[in-house]
Amino acid sequence: MSEKQVFNPNPEFSKNARIKNMDEYNALQNKAMNDYEGFWGDFAKEKIDWIEPFTNTLDESNFPFVKWFEGGKLNVSTQCIDRHLDTRKNKAAIIFEGDRGDVQTITYLDLYKNVNRFANLLKEDFGVKKGNRVVIYMPMIPEAAYAMLACARIGAIHSIVFGGFSSEALKDRIIDAEAKVVITADGAFRKTKPYMLKPVVDAALEGETPVEKVLVVERNNEDVTWVAGRDYSYNELIKDKSAVCEAQVMDAEDPLFLLYTSGSTGKPKGVQHNSAGYILWAQMTMEWVFDVKENDTYWCTADVGWITGHTYIVYGPLAMGATTVMFEGVITYPDAGRPWAMVENHRINQFYTAPTAIRVLHKMGEDAPAKYDLSSLKVLGTVGEPIDPPAWKWYYEEVGSSKCAIVDTYWQTETGGHVVSPLPGATPIKPACATLSLPGIMGEILDPETGVKVGVGESGYMCITRPWPSMIRGVWGDEERFVKSYFGDVKKDGKPVYFTGDGANYDNDGYITITGRTDDVINVSGHRMGTAEVEAAIKKHSNVAEVAVVGKPHELKGEGIFAYVVLKSDDGVADEVEEVKIINNIIKKEIGNIALCDDMVFAPGLPKTRSGKIMRRILRSIAKGEKITQDISTLEDPSVVEKINSMVNK
Repeated sequence: MSEKQVFNPNPEFSKNARIKNMDEYNALQNKAMNDYEGFWGDFAKEKIDWIEPFTNTLDESNFPFVKWFEGGKLNVSTQCIDRHLDTRKNKAAIIFEGDRGDVQTITYLDLYKNVNRFANLLKEDFGVKKGNRVVIYMPMIPEAAYAMLACARIGAIHSIVFGGFSSEALKDRIIDAEAKVVITADGAFRKTKPYMLKPVVDAALEGETPVEKVLVVERNNEDVTWVAGRDYSYNELIKDKSAVCEAQVMDAEDPLFLLYTSGSTGKPKGVQHNSAGYILWAQMTMEWVFDVKENDTYWCTADVGWITGHTYIVYGPLAMGATTVMFEGVITYPDAGRPWAMVENHRINQFYTAPTAIRVLHKMGEDAPAKYDLSSLKVLGTVGEPIDPPAWKWYYEEVGSSKCAIVDTYWQTETGGHVVSPLPGATPIKPACATLSLPGIMGEILDPETGVKVGVGESGYMCITRPWPSMIRGVWGDEERFVKSYFGDVKKDGKPVYFTGDGANYDNDGYITITGRTDDVINVSGHRMGTAEVEAAIKKHSNVAEVAVVGKPHELKGEGIFAYVVLKSDDGVADEVEEVKIINNIIKKEIGNIALCDDMVFAPGLPKTRSGKIMRRILRSIAKGEKITQDISTLEDPSVVEKINSMVNK
């Protein structure tokens, strides 16, 4: 298949799409360009059920600390639940399928009652109030969604920590957020076997932390330790709670949640999203990008521990009144037919997953889709990393029968929702191409030195030149880091703009292709890992003097982690295999399995400038097996480059 091959929208699909063609797309984008505040203000009035209307659409006077929809008051949980009760109370809000095949259908009325009970529990038994931070460390079960929405209902700020992170990573996030409550589960199921979460929480709370109480959902009923006065059973406390809870009135700019993301420095950043702007864009992108209709069933395979699970499993689908599927487990278990069986059984219409999952499903079960009835599918989505053309081709032809639109979505934790994506029914699509900025998003690829838009085929920095409603509002507790991390690299017309951290280029049609990170962040299976965070973990090994971590192309993960380790002793390593296991065990303890190194070399030194800066570009080239084209003559010790290269590329 040629990279330039274009797949035009299915005419039958386009008839009923929300945005039917490029003329409608262009009209929306032109409206945003000509009347930016009017564009967003009109959609905010249309989409949000305000308790009190806003009086000012956008305040940029203290950029980048912008404010949207000032004066407006709302509650995100009522936007997701209460407003649907008159017309959708008996409609499925969440379909949950457990790892062992157990299925629950939770209607909007059920969701309303469960969230209210959960909210009352937090208020009455744990004393949680508006502005308090609550850390959620949960498996993919309905109670995770209840917990998120319960926090929103009472004005608490939730911070979900992915259930695969270690006790040390969990503790760091608890302390930074100053969370007084942790919500967890005893454990869950993976490949039908129980695994545990509560012991990780216990380890995280050793020593001094701000946590006063822990709420435990009993899911797999394995034995766990209960600390008197701290740990409480959700299953017991929830029994006598009222199913009515008045929603806290929130200002448009009140924080909704924190979500910690790795950066190019060691400490994770607490990305803050606020209420009105976030929920508006979550709903709009659900409607535009996935084109979900009233009777559709939509499935995103992500985990709520990541931003994709926040926006496109819970908040976005529920805000628009959709039916969303939650899945606990591994989609390749018991075999690669699992997701296609779910599509058939639940008649799923939109399917959203990561390129890593697509590659694994392709490798494990290339012919599996043909064994199931996938005729209900209309839109196929990808998220987390650029998708390679072979995976795209299989997804389009074998899963979508060459009839479904593929939406290759580009966005980040910090953007809150999609910023570059095809629109099904409107945008002609190209394999492995994110295509165009969504209406209202002023995305441009800029030259980092001049701030001028790059030409066709030229590399540049993917930027967004105007603030948008779901934009990150800050790094929790660190205004300076917020400005430096996102607004310190590129200027347009002398003014700072939001830089995503990714490189990109335009093709002849003006389509955007994302080329990957420009900073020291590795995209592992669609999840960003800061190299500094991994390096800090490795340095906890008593015999490690120096370490440099880079990304390396990986067949399934997209990128794998490659570590160059310099030991303190000159004796080398007696057993390299054992030493790699020891270091990876440290990483597992400090961060979690997601950050384990795929490759490791024990180097005699690292290539450095005379000022001591490690030349990671050289190390990336060596890891990829590329020819070293950089001038190494000015390095502190040029010979170390050849030594490392000979070790890696024997």
